[in-house]
Amino acid sequence: MINFRNWFGGMVVSLLLLGCSASEQSLATQGDWYQIGYRDGIAGHQQRSYRDLHQLGAVQMADYDEGYDDGVTKYCNPDFAYQIGLSGQYYDGVCAGTSAGNQFRMEWQRGWDQYTSH
Repeated sequence: MINFRNWFGGMVVSLLLLGCSASEQSLATQGDWYQIGYRDGIAGHQQRSYRDLHQLGAVQMADYDEGYDDGVTKYCNPDFAYQIGLSGQYYDGVCAGTSAGNQFRMEWQRGWDQYTSH
């Protein structure tokens, strides 16, 4: 017998993941490289290379870089770093070199330590 909850939950997750990648491709098709960069930055991801982005289409690197910088600026707010660590999100060092980078890392580490101690 099929466990409906597990099957349905798996389908929802699959559709959400498919929707995320489709929306990124859609943004690239529309030429909205700022938004792609912003999404990478606000999620705390490392900046992608031209080669990686070119797989999505005719990349506008300056737009991507501007969006990425804006996203990282919002992500690196030390007021939210503790919660990011506490939620189990790994920190990839994107705030290093920013004015709040050290404070962000310390607050994230405090949350991460509590997350991993459970």
